[in-house]
Amino acid sequence: MAVQASALRPGPAAPDRPRRRSSTPRTLAKLVLTAMVLLAFCLASLTIGARSVGVGTMLDAVTAFDPSNGDHAVVLSRVPRTVIGLLVGAALACAGAALQGVARNPLADPGILGINAGASLAVVVGIHLFGLTGASGYIWCAFAGAGTAAVVVYAVASLGREGATPVKLALAGAALAAGLASLTNAVLVSSQETLDAFRFWQVGTLSGRGWDVIGTVAPFLVVGLALTLATGKVLNSLALGDDVARGLGQNVGLARGVTALGVVILCGAATAAAGPIAFVGLVIPHMVRLVVGADYRWILPFSALLGPVLLLGADILGRVVLPPGEVQVGIMTAVVGAPFFIWLVRRRTMAQL
Repeated sequence: MAVQASALRPGPAAPDRPRRRSSTPRTLAKLVLTAMVLLAFCLASLTIGARSVGVGTMLDAVTAFDPSNGDHAVVLSRVPRTVIGLLVGAALACAGAALQGVARNPLADPGILGINAGASLAVVVGIHLFGLTGASGYIWCAFAGAGTAAVVVYAVASLGREGATPVKLALAGAALAAGLASLTNAVLVSSQETLDAFRFWQVGTLSGRGWDVIGTVAPFLVVGLALTLATGKVLNSLALGDDVARGLGQNVGLARGVTALGVVILCGAATAAAGPIAFVGLVIPHMVRLVVGADYRWILPFSALLGPVLLLGADILGRVVLPPGEVQVGIMTAVVGAPFFIWLVRRRTMAQL
């Protein structure tokens, strides 16, 4: 009987591997469908606004621009705005997904972990001390601030015997974000000129950005996206725990370093281009997991497509909600993203009861 009881006793649970909810062909079909949805939102971004135009007029403006046609001028003015939305949305969503994977924390996000706050403070200091203007000046400050904030959060969370646990990372990031926000406000209060230069950038916006901004940030965003998208397999290993990842042949320190570098590049460039925009990196990865499961090889590319959908959708909504003016996209993403995240938290809580 003792032998039988021993045989029936369950052994240690095997670590959960990333689940695949659908086969590769079905997931590829979903990816193509998501790309088509993104294309539809790009067309909507070019045609919808305080002055809406038809799809035919939009196509004529792109293919045969007539300087004397006012509708053509409206469409062409929206092209760089749409391109910025594509780049920044993809950057923030991929950065959020990668952070959630490397920190093994579903609440990890460039905003919650203080990375955006570090970039914002560095930009404010650059404006105040050096008189910087435009993305070409902001971007290097944003990189420095985002990188410094990431290092400080990880160093603080690493204190103690347990090391940088997911909970400690979230707590350290939230505390640092609050402290950096206070320092930012202190600098702004002390200088009216800095406040005037910073206040419109701070709320997060896609308007008023031209091809010069795109040319400045696009190379950095492409490099950051390439680094981040290449870490899908590594993030799958890290999701199983550091010991299992080492057993699978992963260099955990190097993997975290490469992922963190990609996240810093994406957050710094996106923040320099459009200002601090919240909720994109937090909400989109959770939406993607509802569709494709927990495999980061799919989460990252889906996030790169759905991030611009959310950002462009919020921008379009902001153009039409209070005509003839508009609400900045940084405000609209919070309005759209907060209710979804509350629903998601309640859904997960109810599922655990």
